[in-house]
Amino acid sequence: MAALVWLLIPFVAAVCAGLWGSWANRTRKARSDGPELDGYARFREAMEKSHTGARGA
Repeated sequence: MAALVWLLIPFVAAVCAGLWGSWANRTRKARSDGPELDGYARFREAMEKSHTGARGA
């Protein structure tokens, strides 16, 4: 019987992890990556501009 209790612990942990994962992922469908990707594009453009006027080695 003790062996079954020890096997129950990882099973309960896996069920809890699955529930938490589905709960954490519930808002990803409603949220888009638009603002983050726009910010990254602005960052890349700024970095490219800063290298065009830099002194070469």
